Amino acid sequence: MKLATRPPRAAWPRSSRPLLTGWLLGTVVLTTTLAGCAPAPELDRGAARQLQSTVLAVTEAAAANDPAASLKRLDELVVKLDEAAARGEVSFKRHQSIRKSVDSVRADLTARQAEAEAARVAAEQEAAAQAAASQAEADAAAAAQAPPPAVAPAPPAGKGKGKGKGDG
Repeated sequence: MKLATRPPRAAWPRSSRPLLTGWLLGTVVLTTTLAGCAPAPELDRGAARQLQSTVLAVTEAAAANDPAASLKRLDELVVKLDEAAARGEVSFKRHQSIRKSVDSVRADLTARQAEAEAARVAAEQEAAAQAAASQAEADAAAAAQAPPPAVAPAPPAGKGKGKGKGDG
């Protein structure tokens, strides 16, 4: 069984490269904001692990080119972050720093999702236009091959004029 592989980066459309680069940069910033060799007192070790695992889920969904799932995981990250802050496991300063990174990543993912939706709509419109053109072509071909409608013969000229009921 052959596993599906992601196309090499060079095969990705040029228009998505800046977004992808921005997204990767945002993810790295978010990860480094959460990470550290020794957790700072601003961020509890357990909260950091939990948040990092959620960042990994965001990253995996984005790498799979699934912006909707990435955004859902990002929402989960925000909920976990807010809960950790409410428990006092994240300082206000660190909370704000992480939220800023989350907002940056969210903007990139939202742009990717909008771009994907626009491409999907354009593809659907193109397919509909091609289907309409094919149908018109088929209709024209069928009309060209159809036999001409039968025409009733004209009555003979000159015979029977003046003869009818009452003539006689």
